[in-house]
Amino acid sequence: MTIASGRHEHLRRQREWVAAQSEPPLVHVVVSMGDPGIHEVARARSEVPTDVVDCLVADGLPLAAARNAGVSRAAALGADRVVLLDVDCLPHRDLVRDYARALERLGDSRAVVSGRVQYLPEGMAEADYTPGRVARVGRDHAVRVLPAPGELERADPRLLWSLSMACTVATWDAAGGFDERYVGYGGEDTDFGQRLAAAGGQLWWLGGAAAYHQYHPTQSPPVQHAAAIARNANLFRRTWGFDPMEGWLRELAALGHVTRTGEDWQIVEHGSNNDA
Repeated sequence: MTIASGRHEHLRRQREWVAAQSEPPLVHVVVSMGDPGIHEVARARSEVPTDVVDCLVADGLPLAAARNAGVSRAAALGADRVVLLDVDCLPHRDLVRDYARALERLGDSRAVVSGRVQYLPEGMAEADYTPGRVARVGRDHAVRVLPAPGELERADPRLLWSLSMACTVATWDAAGGFDERYVGYGGEDTDFGQRLAAAGGQLWWLGGAAAYHQYHPTQSPPVQHAAAIARNANLFRRTWGFDPMEGWLRELAALGHVTRTGEDWQIVEHGSNNDA
């Protein structure tokens, strides 16, 4: 299941790699967040069973609501396990197989499994998007644990990241899905990790289910999302009693984009910050 707004070329490549899975998924659910062009991209690979869901956009991208809509549609179509894959990610040919085997091993333990994600460099030519090439040039994220191939390792649920993860529909339902009060960028993944833990679940790192994150420009800290980060951080603290995204909040505060009043984070208006 993939949520998307823009990034059409990334989605096009992703679907080429979904078509090459060693164990094809039952369906590739693609949730369009206010982007009608997603329908055309999703029709381009007719050999991939596809269902496109439209999710309305009001004030900021509804990332949490879009993920809920996608999982709900997958379950309605008969899926009992779901893989969430960011639109920027290209799945290794064994990603679906590796996730399925890991979930089978974990049984009914309310597990969320997260595989290896490697980041691709800027400036790759179209011909470079081959399994051998991306495996050579991809770089691992500094905070991700990398178990041996096929192995599982318990992880802190505060590090849950929906970039690439899998769980059963039963586990998703037990956790209650994503909290749709989170709108825009930041906090909703960490919240889902807490919901999982509160339901007696566990996050696991998996040595396998590799995905390759296609390059796109980013800012660190993401000052363009400062308003959403502050709003979502306040919601998270009121729910769970501690701050998420602590590094970003510190950096945004140091740069003068947010400030703290009591326990709440507030946006500092400069005339340029927006929740885009």
